[in-house]
Amino acid sequence: MATIFTKIIEGEIPCHKVAETEDHMAFLDVNPIAEGHTLVVPKQEVDYFFDLPDALMHSTMGFARTIARAIDTSLEPLRTGVIVQGLEVPHAHVHLVPLYETHQVMALGHNVSVSDDRMKELASLISREVQL
Repeated sequence: MATIFTKIIEGEIPCHKVAETEDHMAFLDVNPIAEGHTLVVPKQEVDYFFDLPDALMHSTMGFARTIARAIDTSLEPLRTGVIVQGLEVPHAHVHLVPLYETHQVMALGHNVSVSDDRMKELASLISREVQL
């Protein structure tokens, strides 16, 4: 059965898309732990991040760097943090979390409330800075 991320990639479930390539998609997390929290997902459905084929793992991290730079430019956090936990959805993915404060909590499940209008705005701001 397809994961929720595969359904998002295939357009069956809406998302706030930031960027897309042939092999990857980046979109805002619906349960963000900070404004601009973005997921980077390879389109190939592999459960465990470290089971990704070498080339796909490297390209996923390269795509994540591109998206992180766009987050840094558009939202101006102190920096963008990375989480690769992989327990929430059985589809490899990378969390990119803008860090706005030195002691900001960076833990999945520590969600912040972001309105749909603000999510649209954040996706647009980040997307405009993506340099593919």
